Amino acid sequence: MANYENIKDKGFDHRTTDELRIITSKGGKASGEARRRKADFRKTLNMLLTAEIDSEEWKPVLEALGVECTLESALLMAQIKEALAGDTKAATFVAKYSGQSSEPDENRLNREADTELKKARKQAVTGENETEEALDKLDQILKEVRDNAVKQETE
Repeated sequence: MANYENIKDKGFDHRTTDELRIITSKGGKASGEARRRKADFRKTLNMLLTAEIDSEEWKPVLEALGVECTLESALLMAQIKEALAGDTKAATFVAKYSGQSSEPDENRLNREADTELKKARKQAVTGENETEEALDKLDQILKEVRDNAVKQETE
């Protein structure tokens, strides 16, 4: 049986406040080091991505498009090239990072409707008075889903 007595018997609750302070201090320092290491990694990566490239393959294409000749631009152009060649993962990458959603609005709206329905059910069980408001919001989301479905059928 897992309970406090099992932990207590193993001697875990016998640490002094000084010992606990030292342990938490070490944890805080390790956390700070990890944050700094990750920040340095991002800084280095951004510096490398914005470095100018002199690639015979990519520089003329990027210059013709009026884009900076950086590693970042070449990398993005390579993804677009792969997407045009039929690579669906590259196409998903391009759509995602260009600000276009990789999922239809209908899926997002359905997920929101499910969330609102769960809230309404919880409120109905707990007896809170906000149930009517949650159901109204759910009706609104479902109406948007239906309207979008009709709109897509007519297109």
